[in-house]
Formats: sequence, C-alpha cells, structure tokens
Amino acid sequence: MNQSYQPSVGGLRAFVAVAKKLHFGSAATELGVSQPSLSQALAGLEAGLGVQLVERTTRRVMLTAEGRRLLPSAIAACDGIDNLLAVAAGEADPLRGPMRLGLIPTIAPYLLPRLLHGLPEVHPELDLRVVEDQTARLLDQLREGTLDAAVLALPTNAPGMGEIPMYHEDFVLALPSGHRLAGRKRLPPAMLEDLPLLLLDEGHCLRDQALEVCQLAGVNPDVRQTRAASLTTAVQCVEGGLGVTLIPRTAVAVETASGGLSIAEFTRPRPGRRIGLVYRTSSGRGEAYAELATEIAALAAGTGEVTLV
Repeated sequence: MNQSYQPSVGGLRAFVAVAKKLHFGSAATELGVSQPSLSQALAGLEAGLGVQLVERTTRRVMLTAEGRRLLPSAIAACDGIDNLLAVAAGEADPLRGPMRLGLIPTIAPYLLPRLLHGLPEVHPELDLRVVEDQTARLLDQLREGTLDAAVLALPTNAPGMGEIPMYHEDFVLALPSGHRLAGRKRLPPAMLEDLPLLLLDEGHCLRDQALEVCQLAGVNPDVRQTRAASLTTAVQCVEGGLGVTLIPRTAVAVETASGGLSIAEFTRPRPGRRIGLVYRTSSGRGEAYAELATEIAALAAGTGEVTLV
C-alpha cells in the first residue's frame, strides 16, 4: 500500500454498504448511486489499500479475510464522517430521526410496549426501528453498522462496544399451576437439583444464565431434552407439566395471564441479570445513548419489576 494513500469517503461507504448487503445492486440503491459508480469506488479503495476486500462470483458476494478484518475500521471511519457532517449541519442529535434498536427475545415482548408508548412522549421526532434477535447476531449487526444500539444482558465483553447499565431484574421459577412450590417466597436455588429444568435453545443468553444460577448454587440440574425457541414456548411446556423454568420478573405478568402458570421466588440475594444499552464506541454518541438508557430504565422501572442501577 502507498503510505501516502488517503481513502475516499465514497470508497469507504461503498465497502461498508457492500459488506452489509452482500449485493452490489442493493448496496448501490442504499447509497443512491449507480452500480458502476459503486464498483468503481470499491475498486479504487482496494487498489489504494493494496488488498482485495470483496470476492464477487456469478452467484454470490462475500468478504475476503482482509475485508472482514478491515470492516470494523471502515465502519468507524464512516461513523466519524457522519458525526462530523451532522455537527456541521447542526443535527447531531441521534435521538431525532431513524434509530435501529435491537432487543433480545427474552426482553422484547415485555419491554417494547412500554418503549413504544413512552419514548414518543419525550422524543417525538425519534423514528424507532426494532430488531429482535439473539445476542450474538445483534452484536454482529452492531459491528456491521446495521444497528445503532441494542438492549442486552450485560456484560457482553464485546470489543469496540460501549455498555451503559440500566436495570437489574430478578429471575423467578415458573411452575405448573398447583405445584407444591407455587407461591414460595424464599426458595433456595439449590432446590433446582430436584426439579426437571427446561431451557431455551442454544444461543439464548437466558439459557446460559439459568445454567449459571445452577452452577453458583452448586447443583447439577435435571435438564430435560425438551428445548424451546422462545420463552413463551418454554412457559407453555411448563403449563403442560413438562418441567419448570426460570423467567425474568418482567415476563411474569404476560406469561401468567392465562392462569396456567405459578411462580416461586428465590431467597435473597436473588439470582437475576443486569440489562443495559450497548452501542459502538466509534459512533461518538455515548452521551445521547446515556440519555436514552436513562429513559428506557425509567420506563422499565415504572411497574416496580426491576431495580435501577
């Protein structure tokens, strides 16, 4: 690479758009340029850097190893350019206009109704776009720039990500209605060893958190082969007598509405998880996201189901 080479903004944007879409036509549409112009900008970037970033065949587009390695830096550069232009235009507030927010499946159904009703009152110009997915895929989308921020269980320990703690919520034990432990208020976590435990599928952080509760209690749970792709499915299996499961307290009101589910609370200090807002540090929007995190936490705490941190 020529040490004096300075990448063009167009080349960096072309690379990031192609990496996000893995399709030259879609990337060109997103940037509002012609496909030949996009290809030319990308080729110029590759020539200047002296590496091939994208591999293109008749059937598919994929990133090379060098492309995957350089993509986070390209996204950070584009974030910096966007921030510069926004500040220069006097429109640096990320809480105005479109915002892509990710949430994990064990949070989204219970927190979203509050966010969608509460946030417009304080940010009427915020155009919220919601993505529900598992933690690993949400982090990938943050790295790729297709998400702005995500509500996740902390810590993620993801490089290049800022984490803003918002609230802590307890886990409770979900039981079939009429179970002998239903309604208990001081259940020792060690009792999980004697219960048939249902878990979510691999990839759900709540699965790992439930196993961690068992590990900290020094028990080897009787994990049933039945595994659920969603918390609602796990709860339905509990109602049907297939076992018990851990659910976050914010899910209790929704998941017990049918009347077929009972709960028991653990003894203090109760097991639980810390929820926070995660974003790319390269976005330069930490102050605005801290404000958003405070508002999300206040909405979550409105019913007394969580503890602010």
